[in-house]
Amino acid sequence: MEIPSSTSIPSKMKAWVYGEYGNVSNVLKLDSNVTVPQVKEDQVLIKVVAASINPVDAKRMLGMFKVSDSPVPTVPGYDVAGVVVKVGSQVKRLKVGDEVYGDINEKALDHPKRFGSLAEYTAVEENLVALKPKNLSFAEAASLPLVIETAHEGLERTGFSAGKSILVLGGAGGVGTQIIQLAKHVFGASTVAATSSTSKLELLKSLGADLAIDYTKENFEDLPEKFDVVYDAVGQCDRAVKAVKEDGSVVTIVGPITPPALIFVLTSNGSVLDKLKPYLESGKVKPVLDPKGPFPFSQTAEAFSYLETSRAVGKVVGKVVIYPIP
Repeated sequence: MEIPSSTSIPSKMKAWVYGEYGNVSNVLKLDSNVTVPQVKEDQVLIKVVAASINPVDAKRMLGMFKVSDSPVPTVPGYDVAGVVVKVGSQVKRLKVGDEVYGDINEKALDHPKRFGSLAEYTAVEENLVALKPKNLSFAEAASLPLVIETAHEGLERTGFSAGKSILVLGGAGGVGTQIIQLAKHVFGASTVAATSSTSKLELLKSLGADLAIDYTKENFEDLPEKFDVVYDAVGQCDRAVKAVKEDGSVVTIVGPITPPALIFVLTSNGSVLDKLKPYLESGKVKPVLDPKGPFPFSQTAEAFSYLETSRAVGKVVGKVVIYPIP
């Protein structure tokens, strides 16, 4: 793609913006006159090629994190893939022309940026992004950062390691598809079990699950086998604790929690993406995009509606991607 020179970076851009809290369909609007963000000394300016949306974006729009959020008006979006068009004075690793990807918010719920990734340009700290794996398209790369980093951080927090067994609740979702792959192909799990609805059992097996459990037909907590780790990506903590071994660990990303489970909120870190790059470039770990997408930039509001309504009936598989931008 053609890279804008510093003189050709516009002062205004198209971006999706909400100026008040509420349902996405009511508050999210396309604005063609948004100021392109300034680059701080430790940041790079990215010409966005693709972005993906996450449940956290919709929750943020509803005002669920109002106390620690940045002020409105806000451009939503955490995940980005694109090309560096400008670098701050303290940037050391990256240069203009680099193809990069990442989750632009270091702390997901603690003052996330006002200028997110659902825009033509976004500014982000150098340490939060990584060079895009060469074999991935921008759309594939944009699907990964938040979910693969969440999967990785949860596995690290439980002390997961080679030879251990794991049960993944919500194996076909954005985070779940990455937990299965990382547990199996990066951490060296002995057994990976995962839950999904009937139509997605084959997907779970293709990603590396040894045991695919149809939650519409059986209760995972009734299995005779118990697991070293249960990773709950759907909010079934009260049941998850019944499926873990006595000295095992339960981790969740959706509250409320039942002891002894632990819950965490992702801390974004580009070095995790660097560490996982060989697995992505070799194809051992793959992005999983929802087959309904990618959605064009003009249909970002529809993409959110799809994410919201389909999550309720369990149709979303992998990540919902916005591409190209614009």
